[in-house]
Amino acid sequence: MIASQLPTGEKHSARVQRPFFLFLLYQLGWHLLLPLVGLRLWWRGRKDHGYWQHLDERIGFVGKSSQFRQAIWIHAVSVGETRAAEPLIQAYLARGEKILLTCMTPNGRRTGQVLYASAIASGQLQQCYLPYDIFWAVAHFLKQAQPKFGLFIETEAWPTYVFSCAEKGLPLFLINARLSDRSARRIKYFGRAGKELFQAFTGILAQTELDAERYRALGVQNCAVFGNLKFDVPIKPELLQLGASWQANLRASGRLVVCAASTRMGEEQLILDAWQQVLKTARIQPQPLLFIVPRHPERFDEVAKVILTSGFRLSRRSEALEQPMIFDNIDVFLGDSMGEMSAYYSAANLVVMGGSFMPFGGQNFIEACAVGCPVIVGEHTFNFQQATLDAISIGAVVRDSTPQLSHTLVELLSVAEQRMAMALAATKYANLHQGATNKILNAIDAQLKLKSTNSS
Repeated sequence: MIASQLPTGEKHSARVQRPFFLFLLYQLGWHLLLPLVGLRLWWRGRKDHGYWQHLDERIGFVGKSSQFRQAIWIHAVSVGETRAAEPLIQAYLARGEKILLTCMTPNGRRTGQVLYASAIASGQLQQCYLPYDIFWAVAHFLKQAQPKFGLFIETEAWPTYVFSCAEKGLPLFLINARLSDRSARRIKYFGRAGKELFQAFTGILAQTELDAERYRALGVQNCAVFGNLKFDVPIKPELLQLGASWQANLRASGRLVVCAASTRMGEEQLILDAWQQVLKTARIQPQPLLFIVPRHPERFDEVAKVILTSGFRLSRRSEALEQPMIFDNIDVFLGDSMGEMSAYYSAANLVVMGGSFMPFGGQNFIEACAVGCPVIVGEHTFNFQQATLDAISIGAVVRDSTPQLSHTLVELLSVAEQRMAMALAATKYANLHQGATNKILNAIDAQLKLKSTNSS
């Protein structure tokens, strides 16, 4: 059930009980591991130099954030969360608010630079890395930034930030919140401390009733369901146009397209093995084409090698960024570009959703549904449990296991009527679940008004 507001109760600061002993151990662990964290940044920076930049921000020195005092602080850990936050950020920008957008990864930062380029240029939005969850880094960041309030996206619940904001009386909400069954079980190991952490948020605005039930099972009271922001993320017309141009090219040759989207390490080989079987057994002429779009850009070259080693003829998006795409005489097209996922979906007849064929929890398939593309998911969708169940029930998504993937692909590629029915169901599913942005905005406004009233 979608709520209209968060539960109300005693004042937020009165119910905060920081677990002293566990928190002390947590801080000690951070300090002991800090050298290893630095080594990890260096190691990851070998493939992505973004990890070597803005290191001072990661320990609390966020530079010009003081110019953004009394801004709305939004923390989106990486690419998916940054995109999910877009409708909410655009709504706040339209109100004339300043935004301080924090992230943890270079790809998340780059995504923000693209999505909010005009707001950054006008001085309405600033980006920086979120400092590590160490007490002195957090204290310095909050002293510099002094935000109006904070919004953490989806699963972020850093204890030092959460308890520090609660103790200062700074409203901090967990929005678009989700909690898998596996994560809930892990949190229960910490007993009352887990409850206190999530209860210290001003409010938890959950995506689904399943998520809310898991928070409540921890003993958390300040939780209600407001839907999923990802259904409200706008699809850029220029990307739809780009995908349509690719589809027109493919339609002229009669080739169908399967897009393996947001694939993770190890999944590409599983999908390529299935694709070998499709090409051997499917009585489809001309032969269909496979798009592979890896989740992480630093893996583009690695995936290209896997494709070539498997014996497929390969073309890469990066080889023709400024030229019309030609899909003749290739078996696999590698989508090694950033920010063009909607174009790949628009050109495809069918999507195989990455992250779900190995135990990664699945990736976001909502964007594929929004452009009317049928989706196949694997067995591992615990990060999108309710969304997957809803999409399967309406006929937009089918679930499959790796051994059966080639069979399912052949079936769907061979039966146009079934693909069309799934495509219509996908569009219906995406439209049916829109509207979370306004619900979240209204709930936060109401909670801040209530806090202001109680303070006065």
